[in-house]
Amino acid sequence: MATDLRGSKDRANRPFVGIPSFLRSDVCTNLDELDADIAVLGVPTDEGSPFMAGSRLGPRALREHSLRFVVGDGLYNIDTGKSYLINEMANRRIVDVSDSDILPTNVEGTFDNITADVRKILEKGAMPVVLGGDHAITYPVVRAFEGYGDLNVIHFDAHMDYAPFIHDLRFTNGTAFRLIRPLPFMKEMVQVGIRSMRTVEEHVDDSRNDGNRVVTMSQFHEMGPAGLAALLPQNSRCYVSIDVDVLDISLVPGCVSGEPNGMSYQELCSTLEAIAEHLDVVGFDFVEVNPQCDVGTGMTAYLGVHTVIDFMGFICDQPRWAERHHK
Repeated sequence: MATDLRGSKDRANRPFVGIPSFLRSDVCTNLDELDADIAVLGVPTDEGSPFMAGSRLGPRALREHSLRFVVGDGLYNIDTGKSYLINEMANRRIVDVSDSDILPTNVEGTFDNITADVRKILEKGAMPVVLGGDHAITYPVVRAFEGYGDLNVIHFDAHMDYAPFIHDLRFTNGTAFRLIRPLPFMKEMVQVGIRSMRTVEEHVDDSRNDGNRVVTMSQFHEMGPAGLAALLPQNSRCYVSIDVDVLDISLVPGCVSGEPNGMSYQELCSTLEAIAEHLDVVGFDFVEVNPQCDVGTGMTAYLGVHTVIDFMGFICDQPRWAERHHK
C-alpha cells in the first residue's frame, strides 16, 4: 500500500524532519500494488567491494540528502529557467519502493531478489531508478530487462569493471560489465570516463574485442556530450549505469575508488541531458557512494542525489516520456 510521506504544503518539512523516502515521495513496499511512472529502488549491498565496505549505506544517505530539495511545482533550474518533474511530483508518479532484500554472504540469493524486484517494476510499467550499493548490482538489475527487447548500455566509470573471473570471483564490482555483455538482449555497450594507471590493458582489450566502445577521458573531451550520446542509434533503448567515481576525485571524498582527471559535475550533467534527448532511457542506477568515507556535510551523497534528480528531470522532460506517461 502506498503511503504519503510528502506531507501537506502547509508543513515546513525541513531536511531533518520526517521519514527519508526519496524526495518525500510515497512509499510502496508491496510491488504487486505499485502504481507509478518511476520506481526508486535501493540496493544496499557492498559484498562485491574488494577494498573498503560502506557503500551498502549509500541508498540511505542518498534518500536523506534528497530531503534537502524543496519540492513545490516541480524542481526549478535557474540556469535553464525551467521546472522539472512537475507532472511526476504533482501526480505522485514517483514512488519509493524501499530496498531489495539483502542476504549477507549469499550473493546469488541477493542478486535473485534484485532481479525479481526490477522485473516487477518493469511489469508494472514503471522506470527503475536504482540506488546502490556497489557496482556489482548493475548485473542483476540489467538482466531483469530480458524479454523487453534489445538494450544498449552506457557505463560511466573511472574503471573498466571488466575483470576476468579469477578464482571464480564473478559477482564483484570489478566484473559486472563482463557479466552483462553476453546477455542475449544486449546490443551495444559504451564505457566512458575510463582513466587511471590502475586500468589493466587486458581488461580494455577484452572489452573492445567483445565489441564495446571504450571512451577515455581525453576522447570524451574531444567528442563532448552530444558526440558521446550519438555513439548509439537515436531513440534506441538504453540503460545507464553511473559510478560516482566517474567524477573527479576532488568532488567525491565519499568514494573509495576515486581517481584524478575525472569529469566535472557540469560535464556529467550535460552528458546525461544529451543522452536523455538522444536515447530512450528505460532505467538507470547510481552507485558507489560510501557515507562512511564522506565528509561531515555528506558532500558525495548530496552530489550523487543531485545527479540522480537531474537525470530524472531530463528524462521526464522528453516528448517520448510525455507520450508514454502523461495521460
